[in-house]
Amino acid sequence: MARKKFSRLEITLIVLFAIVTIIAVALVAVLATKTPAVEDISHTTSTPATTRTTAGNLDSGKCPSELNDPINERINCIPEQFPTQTTCALRGCCWRPWNDSVTPWCFFVNNHGYNAEEIKTTNAGLEAKLNRIPSPTLFGNDIDSVLLTTQSQTPNRFRFKITDPNNKRYEVPHQFAQEFNGTTASNTLYDVLVTEKPFSIKVTRKSNGRILFDTSIGPLVYSDQYLQISTRLPSEYIYGFGEHIHKRFRHDLSWKTWPIFARDQLPGNNNNNLYGHHTFFMCIEDNSGKSFGVFLMNSNAIEIFIQPTPIITYRVTGGILDFYIFLGDTPEQVVQQYQEFIGRPAMPAYWSLGFQLSRWNYKSLDAVKEVVKRNREAGIPFDTQVTDIDYMEDRKDFTYDKVNFKGLPEFVQDLHDHEQKYVIILDPGISINNHANGARYETYERGKAQNVWVNESDGTTPIVGEVWPGLSVYPDFTNPNCAEWWANECKLFHQEVQYDGVWIDMNEVSSFLQGSQRGCKENKLNYPPFTPDILDKLLYSKTICMDAVQHWGKQYDVHSLYGYSMAIATEKAVEKVFPSKRSFILTRSTFAGSGRYAAHWLGDNTASWEQMEWSIPGMLEFGLFGIPLIGADICGFEADTTEELCRRWMQLGAFYPFSRNHNSENYMDQDPAFFGQNSLLVNSSRHYLQIRYTLLPFLYTLFYKAHSFGETVARPLLHEFYDDPNSWTEDTQFLWGSSLLITPVLKQGADTVSAYIPDAIWYDYETGAKRPWRKQRVNMYLPGDKIGLHLRGGYVIPTQQPAVTTTASRRNPLGLIVALDEDNKAKGDFFWDDGETKGTIEAGAYILYTFTVSNNKLDSICTRSSYTEGTALAFETIKVLGLTDTVTEVKVMENNGQMTTHSSFTYHPSNQSLSIYGLKFNLGKSFTVQWNQVFSENERFDCYPDLQAATKQSCEERGCVWQETFGSKAPDCYFSRNDNSYLVTSTKYSSMGITADLQLNTTNLQRKRPSEPITTLRVDVKYHKNDMLQFKIYDPNNKRYEVPVPLNIPTTPTSTYENRLYDVEIKENPFGIQIRRRSTGRVVWDSQLPGFAFNDQFIQISTRLPSAYIYGFGEVEHTAFKRDLNWHTWGMLTRDQPPGYKLNSYGFHPYYMALEDEENAHGVLLLNSNAMDVTFQPTPALTYRTIGGILDFYMFFGPTPEVATKQYHEVIGRPVMPPYWGLGFQLCRYGYKNTSEVQQVHDEMVAAQIPYDIQYTDIDYMERQLDFTIGERFQDLPEFVDKIRSEGMRYIAILDPAISGNETKPYPPFQRGQDKDVFVKWPNTNDICWAKVWPDLPNVTIDDSLTEDEAVNASRAHVAFPDFFRNSTVEWWEGEISDFYNNQIKFDGLWIDMNEPSSFVHGTTTNQCRNTELNYPPYMPALTKRNQGLHFRTMCMETEQILRDGSSVLHYNVHNLYGWSQMKPTHDAVRKTTGKRGIIISRSTYPTGGRWGGHWLGDNYAEWHNLDKSIIGMMEFSLFGISYTGADICGFFNNSEYQLCARWMQLGSFYPYSRNHNIRDTRRQDPVSWNETFSAMSRDILNIRYTLLPYFYTQMHEVHAHGGTVIRPLLNEFFNEKSTWDVYEQFLWGPAFMVTPVLIPDTYVVRGYVPNARWFDYHTGQDIGVRGTFQEFDAPLYKINLHVRGGYILPCQEPAQNTVHSRKNYMKLLVAADDNQIAQGSLFWDDGETIDTYERGLYSLIQFNFNKTTLTSTVLENGYINTEEMRLGFISIWGLQMSSVNAVNLMYNGNQQSVKFTHEAAKNILTIDVTANNVVLNEPIKINLS
Repeated sequence: MARKKFSRLEITLIVLFAIVTIIAVALVAVLATKTPAVEDISHTTSTPATTRTTAGNLDSGKCPSELNDPINERINCIPEQFPTQTTCALRGCCWRPWNDSVTPWCFFVNNHGYNAEEIKTTNAGLEAKLNRIPSPTLFGNDIDSVLLTTQSQTPNRFRFKITDPNNKRYEVPHQFAQEFNGTTASNTLYDVLVTEKPFSIKVTRKSNGRILFDTSIGPLVYSDQYLQISTRLPSEYIYGFGEHIHKRFRHDLSWKTWPIFARDQLPGNNNNNLYGHHTFFMCIEDNSGKSFGVFLMNSNAIEIFIQPTPIITYRVTGGILDFYIFLGDTPEQVVQQYQEFIGRPAMPAYWSLGFQLSRWNYKSLDAVKEVVKRNREAGIPFDTQVTDIDYMEDRKDFTYDKVNFKGLPEFVQDLHDHEQKYVIILDPGISINNHANGARYETYERGKAQNVWVNESDGTTPIVGEVWPGLSVYPDFTNPNCAEWWANECKLFHQEVQYDGVWIDMNEVSSFLQGSQRGCKENKLNYPPFTPDILDKLLYSKTICMDAVQHWGKQYDVHSLYGYSMAIATEKAVEKVFPSKRSFILTRSTFAGSGRYAAHWLGDNTASWEQMEWSIPGMLEFGLFGIPLIGADICGFEADTTEELCRRWMQLGAFYPFSRNHNSENYMDQDPAFFGQNSLLVNSSRHYLQIRYTLLPFLYTLFYKAHSFGETVARPLLHEFYDDPNSWTEDTQFLWGSSLLITPVLKQGADTVSAYIPDAIWYDYETGAKRPWRKQRVNMYLPGDKIGLHLRGGYVIPTQQPAVTTTASRRNPLGLIVALDEDNKAKGDFFWDDGETKGTIEAGAYILYTFTVSNNKLDSICTRSSYTEGTALAFETIKVLGLTDTVTEVKVMENNGQMTTHSSFTYHPSNQSLSIYGLKFNLGKSFTVQWNQVFSENERFDCYPDLQAATKQSCEERGCVWQETFGSKAPDCYFSRNDNSYLVTSTKYSSMGITADLQLNTTNLQRKRPSEPITTLRVDVKYHKNDMLQFKIYDPNNKRYEVPVPLNIPTTPTSTYENRLYDVEIKENPFGIQIRRRSTGRVVWDSQLPGFAFNDQFIQISTRLPSAYIYGFGEVEHTAFKRDLNWHTWGMLTRDQPPGYKLNSYGFHPYYMALEDEENAHGVLLLNSNAMDVTFQPTPALTYRTIGGILDFYMFFGPTPEVATKQYHEVIGRPVMPPYWGLGFQLCRYGYKNTSEVQQVHDEMVAAQIPYDIQYTDIDYMERQLDFTIGERFQDLPEFVDKIRSEGMRYIAILDPAISGNETKPYPPFQRGQDKDVFVKWPNTNDICWAKVWPDLPNVTIDDSLTEDEAVNASRAHVAFPDFFRNSTVEWWEGEISDFYNNQIKFDGLWIDMNEPSSFVHGTTTNQCRNTELNYPPYMPALTKRNQGLHFRTMCMETEQILRDGSSVLHYNVHNLYGWSQMKPTHDAVRKTTGKRGIIISRSTYPTGGRWGGHWLGDNYAEWHNLDKSIIGMMEFSLFGISYTGADICGFFNNSEYQLCARWMQLGSFYPYSRNHNIRDTRRQDPVSWNETFSAMSRDILNIRYTLLPYFYTQMHEVHAHGGTVIRPLLNEFFNEKSTWDVYEQFLWGPAFMVTPVLIPDTYVVRGYVPNARWFDYHTGQDIGVRGTFQEFDAPLYKINLHVRGGYILPCQEPAQNTVHSRKNYMKLLVAADDNQIAQGSLFWDDGETIDTYERGLYSLIQFNFNKTTLTSTVLENGYINTEEMRLGFISIWGLQMSSVNAVNLMYNGNQQSVKFTHEAAKNILTIDVTANNVVLNEPIKINLS
């Protein structure tokens, strides 16, 4: 609640007064420095030397010489005004101006003070008479003789007080600290020395002789209204005094004045006295932890002056000097002793630790309801709704506004129904006016009758001030009658509105009038001779007159006790309203001991970043003061907050002990949900409040210890790490108890915090990861929704599953977090009671546990179990942090019973944590949990993957560990877990990424590892998109090869922190990168593993995997879609290698997709084109090893498999859109002898009416296998091609990238190539690196009896490889293709083969390359023919290629890009030459290649096991972004056989690229080559394919437009069914068409998985009635099982001989209804061959929707209209749940028509015939069933 606002006139006068004052002070200062001093100073205008700090020996009353003047020890003699020499002389002090105005110019020497006499020993200590030394007075009425009394009350508490023995002076009537009646304590930690002349007192620590408190630094002044005493302190580290804004927890010693006098004043950047009155301070002495505290029991207005020596001077306006000094071995002990003395804090109600919402002036109950509603809807944990004075009628206590807050009692009941609480505000000002309707204000009348008000100086007339309700009187809470009246009023109002707690405000006490309605009398109380430096320099400013009378005394003395007494009275009221319950009291004004009764908030702060920061010192100070239930108004009270400020404050406020969001009237709303239901602020607030609620058992236990032992809750770092001076000044972080370190962001725009990490092991609370930091300052990255939370090793933390209220959460399961220290030990405790009954601790009605952990065992001892209801709760989870080795066994025991094995646990190696779940340890019983730790073989990372096997000697030379394994594939030679090749020297986090620098660890230099290490590395992490990031490791000093493949990534990152799916962290010791999915916390990449290497020709990095389900990496034949992680290494280098197990083949795809246990998925691309291998191990983990380039990773976060795939495709380029005819069936053979053989196949296929679109010829059509030629036996091929093309078919020719160079006749392609310099050459020469491939030498007769190698030597020509990177090569290649098309043969697409590149010699024609290190690198990846070098069957690695930018690159680096580099030039040339879309089929591929062409799976074998390999290969290439794929149907090598070819034709009919192809000298295997039955089967199955081509074509469009898979693994659609994760013998076409082929011989039943959806048999249209399980299907030889998924509409078309004809047939819609009788689908349609129809809008897109009885189409795009191709003829609705259909009506072109239909009710099939209705799909339709 705010102060009263000043008027404009008042503000103007204040400003003018301030200006005049400043001018006056400045003039005085100028004049003063020119005035001669009392001392005879010769150079009055000179600046004194600042080094003169040593005190000399002063004679009595003599001022020190300049040389002996320790200026920092000067005690100010004129504290109340700017000094003058005249005043100084009058006071008998020393005058010596200084060069600043903060240092005293007039100061005391030893001619003031008292002398001690008659010192005597008492039972408790000493007693002495102090007589005043004759000297001038400061403020008059000095007391000449005072009494010193000392008491050694306890071994660590010493008291001394100075009183007037002749006149009773006011002493604080503290309600807990009682007069000491004991005797002197023995074994005290202190000695006390009283000096007689002049009097001083010193308190010394016995153990080391250190003087803690020494008043000899200044004189004692003791007058009626001015008491002064100074003390020198042993340390500069002073904390306490209040209530102020100190800004820093440790006091600034630079001549600071801090007035103490309770005042209603907004906190600000000044020294204003605020609400509370606290005279306690603590001082830490040294790094042993020894500390002491000092408390002055005095409630009068006080001024504390702190100066650099350090010296503290107390200037007190009344009462007595009553000091208590507490000695402790630690700061925490000091605070405990202080709280033991003033009263330990109350035990809070559990619900009061929940989050609270409040504001001043909601204006109406409806507004409050809306706030509650939206925060409930946002899922904000939220226990308490508070209302400020606006709920009252005319701001009168114990009323509510029946208009604006009508229905308040019912609203409170609604809160209670939702297990929430309601807290009201009560102010002490009681209106003297009647209600607005004239009715008497009964609260006032009853108080008046009982004489409960504070009175004027006459003691009988109530003093009248003004507060919120207007003119008001003030209850005298020190009056017992008043306390009774107050309790009665609280009870009466509770009967009307059932509030749950009370917030008492304005109790300093505050008044908007100065003093009273009648002003204040001019007397020594209202106008004392000395007024401390309080705000306004007027004691009664904004409060009541100082001569007002209360039961405890004059307001002058008891003013600062008003809030204290009100809290006590309110506590008694709570006892009456809530018998035996704790309830909740929040007070603004406090005094020592207020924590026994109430909580406190830091007052009416401002919504500013500095005030948020200052709240931490304030909170820590109130921890010292014994009020641990403390917090600030979250997001700020005054001024409009901002989203960022409020978000950061909500994060911090979630860890205030008292957590409340509250603001003032007329400012914007700032409750969390106001910022949006899914805003970053709401999500962050919910997250951290859920953590708060998770930790409430821990926080509640801390409050138990605060209540029972006086421990702090929100704890300064120095209390725990007192031996580290760095912690002594830390106040932007704090602890909960001993073990939770909280590091907030306190600066605008910051996402990095300079945080101090004390000397302990620390774990990230949110991830469980152990931090490498210890006793160091770090830049902690805390992006927009993060606050730093770290658990300290060595502690056990109790937790509870959170809910949205504490009442609900208290019913949830409990848990423990065990954070191990360096000795693998931990300890903790847990307190539990009913959370609300008063006195449970004193009555013993609670449960208490102590936890100890050591030797892999947790002992949980229940030391008390006296809360029966609590025993229904149980500890159900335990998380252990810091377990370095794998846990394989967990055992449990309860109440000393039998130790039993517990199987429900998971060890997380990335975090080195153990999660134990499924426990049931009910409260009240002791239990033990034990686990083992073993270094698993699975954690071995291979240190010797080389070609040569490791030996013990070679292993140890690498600095690795040798341990042989038996019966395992784990490596014998492996890296030590401490292996750390690179040190992280710097890490910089930003909103868009991370940059880190690495330095080679010199301790590793002697280790023999392949190649030379790079000494300096840089890590760049870029958050490109919310779902995609890049991290790159490279040499910042030397440019290394990087892959010249363009990717579609933003030029600048577009991600926003709040929407990113991931978090990234650079790890140290060893270096690693850890990437975590934000939504689940799952670590998806963790390379903090041994073995990282970055050498010139050997780069190695390992990562843990989130599960064993990994897919991808190619091209190599895999035995399943999922990778086998049982120690398998796969080499990757493009090579002409027919598929085989672990044989690296044609393509190079370092991409994988991983599934996570939570059913999310992500993808990872390593953009590196050097030879590599990848090792999988069952950890699960994988290791990359590459021999060049850099590490350049891209990650895609899905979260589903299909979405992750789409994200990958977006980056590498989405798949090419094939022509429609490209989806037709295709025939080819290597070995056609002439055109006639080709014609024969064609004619037989047509005669058999087998659908068939494309005819190929392999290299045998060429002259001697020369590109761009036609051989003699195929001279009539162009004529044949023209013929079939005229009939609607297409022709594709093959080209190899090997250009013969030793022709005897002109061979233009070679000659033109030489002219354009297009061929790959030796480096730094013009010499071509010759090879041999298919082209034969001219004029050589081929001897078919020769072996392949002999034939190569005898008959193969020298060939040159075009360098497709060169611009000139692209131009040349396009010209040759154009020339071939225009002058020789019309083709529709090109098949580019042998482009790995393949050679039949090794390196060059001599089989001798010129650079050994490149062809036989220091590390040879695990490739086929590993020992024969990289140049095996390809060109030499040192050959030079020229990139588009003209730069040179070694073939060593770009070998794997050769086929990729050929694809785009070929694609562009075909399109430019033919003017049509065409198609490119490439054997060698690399990421992004799918943008330009398709791929077939290479030269496979006519063997059964190649069938499932083809499915695996297709699914992998779908991941890789190459959708147009397939295998050679019936096999390439070997003779196929009937059953195999039949099953393969069935399967191959559903390859996207459906081609039957085999090698020469084997039998024909085209469909018509077997028998008529085979032909009929082929015709039938291909007719199904052609029927479905519109659906297939639409799927190809979908992936071209949006990415994703066409051949789709079941897991991509049904990822939440883990059975699909292993399925690879079935696949989907898109989302809706499932293919389950037979893959083994002599099998007529096939087992397949049926995902959890409705499925229809394609052949019958029947619902199969099976889902979510494996099922056996009948599979006779001529049938393949096909199923359509319910919920989808598949566009179809009647088949024909080829697509030209089928496209003219009627369309058909196949509607498969789901369980809800809903289905949808779409049709993409264009002319099937024009280039870029999608990009140019030359297409139609129709959306179909079926809903129970209505089928509609919506034309989304209408850019292609062909009424011949888009006629709708038939609709089949499967699964229709209508018992009868009486009519089917069509609405088309505005006309309603009846249509023909057939309803097979028993089969739930409706067939609709619209052939007679002339429906074309370019117009919308609507069909209704009735």
